[in-house]
Amino acid sequence: MLRRHRVLTLGLLLAALGSVGCEPTNQGYAPAQPIVYSHAVHAGELEIPCQYCHFGAERGRYAGIPPAQICMNCHERSVPDHPEVKKIVAALQAKQPIRWVRVHWLPDHVYFNHSAHVNGGVVCQTCHGPVQEMGRVAQWAPLTMGWCVDCHRTSAPADVLAIASTPRANRLTDCGTCHH
Repeated sequence: MLRRHRVLTLGLLLAALGSVGCEPTNQGYAPAQPIVYSHAVHAGELEIPCQYCHFGAERGRYAGIPPAQICMNCHERSVPDHPEVKKIVAALQAKQPIRWVRVHWLPDHVYFNHSAHVNGGVVCQTCHGPVQEMGRVAQWAPLTMGWCVDCHRTSAPADVLAIASTPRANRLTDCGTCHH
């Protein structure tokens, strides 16, 4: 009886959510981080390319959180006495990772490969928004299946869209492209 009640409750909840959208989204999520880091300063004012720090984006599935030593490539000489830089130095000296709070998240059943998008000419801002203007990074896009599929249908390069529109070659919108 208890299990049936839970299933019924879950069903009612899902039905209620269906009226506002069936997929959860963390759009707007901007958690506090252990070190105050401004993309507006680094990517915006200083124009440091995204892939200088997130070097995994062009090479593999994950863009990755940059290791603290990447920060020190500049901060050994540039504002080394800043309180946030001192936190990085302390973490390095203690050989402790910085416990960044993840901002962007996709369900486990979704496969996303940063390198396929980066090497395909998709700029970071397409999914991450105007990061170069963000003092604190927030999830800009809803990252729902519908949002991604809309982009796959309309924003791919012309040669890929031509291939995708042919029968049996619709690799951009086939379920198996993102769901393994």
